[in-house]
Amino acid sequence: METNALVCDLVGAFNRRKPVRAGSLIVTLYGDAIVPRGGSLSLGDIARIMELFRIDGGHVRTAISRLTTEKWLERKKVGRNTFYKLSKRGEGAFAEATKRIYFARKADTAKVRLALLNGEAANRAAQRNALEAAGFAPFNALSYVSADGAPAPLKIIKGIHLLDLPASAEAVEILRAAYKLDDLAERYREFIALFRKLHDALKRGVRLSDTDALTVRLLLIQEFRRAVLRDPALPSALLPAGWPGEEARALAASIYKKVLTASERQLDQCQADETHTLPKPNISLSQRFAAAQ
Repeated sequence: METNALVCDLVGAFNRRKPVRAGSLIVTLYGDAIVPRGGSLSLGDIARIMELFRIDGGHVRTAISRLTTEKWLERKKVGRNTFYKLSKRGEGAFAEATKRIYFARKADTAKVRLALLNGEAANRAAQRNALEAAGFAPFNALSYVSADGAPAPLKIIKGIHLLDLPASAEAVEILRAAYKLDDLAERYREFIALFRKLHDALKRGVRLSDTDALTVRLLLIQEFRRAVLRDPALPSALLPAGWPGEEARALAASIYKKVLTASERQLDQCQADETHTLPKPNISLSQRFAAAQ
């Protein structure tokens, strides 16, 4: 069937990217599908879901062990069964990522702010850490750039001099280099090319099985977040011509909405603990991509 062939193509593309990042996909599974349903999932269900992506049990156990050691997941063993949930660290990291993946954001201003560092090498590490935490990107060794207003604390850090630049073609080129926008645009275009055929098939009314819907949903978020979490969310006035970010978001939103119900039916069968299947998702799930067309 056309549908199965398209899903197989997507899984094949995922597996051709080496190494296959099982741990990253498991984090996507939790953040996208399990957190809205209470956050806990059995090891058996994790393994069964990973089989949809041709990831064997050995790789799953290795990835789970690493995620647990690194404090992304917490383990609870009940008899022969083992259940995992996101740790507080994992919840916090994905909560921040959730805002950027499912909810479009743009800087409030088209003002470009340049940060110049003075020659005091002893302060350089603290200066760079503060600038990167504030969303600045390095332009060269002694200057950083941002399209967001710098928070007040930056103004009092020794050796950081802030200058505002008007929006202009030159400012766009500075941002383009600092944020590596050409590389980011290429990631968005690859995402669009990867999912376009499936999008068109779904738009024609092709239906997916529940397992295929879950497979597509997780691959969609796995691939979309590879681009969107690197996106500085610049205002349109400061983006290069032909920017593909909005097209990629609209495509992601359209596919996500079409596969969500069927994918949730598949998740209904999974175990949250030794006696209960996963609870129904909370309201946050219905709010995802709500603003996208």
